[in-house]
Amino acid sequence: MMHASHSPHSSNDWHENGYDLARGLAAYTGSSLVDGIARVIAKHPEANIANAFNHKQVQCKLWARDALLKNAGSAYGRIVVLGGWYGVLPAMLLEDPRFDIEAIDSFDIDPAVELVARTLNSGFGDRFRAVTADMYAIDYRSLKADLVINTSCEHIADLGAWLRLVPSGTRVLLQSNDYFSEPSHINCVSSLDEFQAKAGLARIDFAGALRMKKYTRFMLIGSI
Repeated sequence: MMHASHSPHSSNDWHENGYDLARGLAAYTGSSLVDGIARVIAKHPEANIANAFNHKQVQCKLWARDALLKNAGSAYGRIVVLGGWYGVLPAMLLEDPRFDIEAIDSFDIDPAVELVARTLNSGFGDRFRAVTADMYAIDYRSLKADLVINTSCEHIADLGAWLRLVPSGTRVLLQSNDYFSEPSHINCVSSLDEFQAKAGLARIDFAGALRMKKYTRFMLIGSI
């Protein structure tokens, strides 16, 4: 039975309800990331923030964050994230008190996500930058990044060709998967060994696999 003080909500109210929920969670947790999600819901109702922050996305990013801390340390001057989408991973890294990060640049080829990423990460000020750019057109040497992250290697036609654009010796964190049935995945790998062979890193500090419901995600942390 419905409580007398409550009235049913139509599906058109979900943005308002989601905004109220996110604001309440931000107040409760003190999280800049959750506050950013509330701002995205309010300012960018067209953004698919629910998909960007679903449990599978979060699980994979937590795995990356914790493996990075354990295997490569906590201090970084500049991190570059490619295929950054709405900037969830940068927010998770910048918010984590275990890390000492001066700045993160999030690059994505889709111009529609830049403002959303800025809104999500607005609580981090000038420590975060969102840029619309093709990863093949970036001058990586000028960025002087001490870590380059690409968690969407399954979307890259030639992983080796892209990695050759990044200066030798640069530390990288890479993820791919074996989700071949997804049409946008043009370069999946069937195993961790295949991923390592395609990446051809000069040094590997971590190599692992995370089994999901429909696929396995693979991750490498090392240097080019």
